[in-house]
Amino acid sequence: MTNTDEPQRVLVTGAARGIGRATAVRFGRDRARVAVNYPPGELEHAQRTAELVTAAGGEPYLVAADVADPAQVTAMAEAVHAEFGPLDVLVNNAGICPFADFFDIDVELWDRTHQVNLRGVFLVTQAFTRQMVEAGRGGRVVSVSSISAWVGGSQQVHYCATKAGISSLMKSLAIVLAPHGITCNAVLPGTIETDINRDDLARPGKREMFAQRIPVGRTGVPDDVAGAIWLLTRPEAGYVNGAELLVDGGMFVNLQ
Repeated sequence: MTNTDEPQRVLVTGAARGIGRATAVRFGRDRARVAVNYPPGELEHAQRTAELVTAAGGEPYLVAADVADPAQVTAMAEAVHAEFGPLDVLVNNAGICPFADFFDIDVELWDRTHQVNLRGVFLVTQAFTRQMVEAGRGGRVVSVSSISAWVGGSQQVHYCATKAGISSLMKSLAIVLAPHGITCNAVLPGTIETDINRDDLARPGKREMFAQRIPVGRTGVPDDVAGAIWLLTRPEAGYVNGAELLVDGGMFVNLQ
């Protein structure tokens, strides 16, 4: 990736809330130009993200798109390229996790979860890394997978499969894109308190149960994941490629 004094050009998908918002703000602290992607209907939340990016020192650019829709992704890529030029950093964060029992998952729910979580990463990465390759500047792709890529979840059968797919996709693209100076890695959050799981963690004893299993003694917050994403985009991380970085406070290794 080219080292210049120019602000980095970054796109964060699903940046209206949670991990995406925290990531956009983290790059804002480096004076980055941050494209804040949000799904249609989330403009008010995205505007709040933009305010926080500006307050941090960055330059936000709001861009609406359903990442599961090829036409909307193409339009987003054209709009961001016209505004910024080719990206330096792509963060694939957009995702959904509608909790459901296995026998209650219908084809529509299965398909929608896969379309947003997995197809969305494919579409966005293909569109934006094509521009990176043509520019010849190199770059970084970091996709938000999940600890659920490694473990199962009784109400996340549809979700876990998509996250395993994201991790595998990054490994393959690490091979394809590295010759062009573009590294591809996955970050695997553990139990992070966001809008996706807030209701689940509010169940009696649930948050306390997780905190007891996590060696650092607490559930995670979006900033914990944003910092890990940011680290993978630093020049010092240029030899990290095709990796999965677990960000879970040690929960996965705490088997006893």
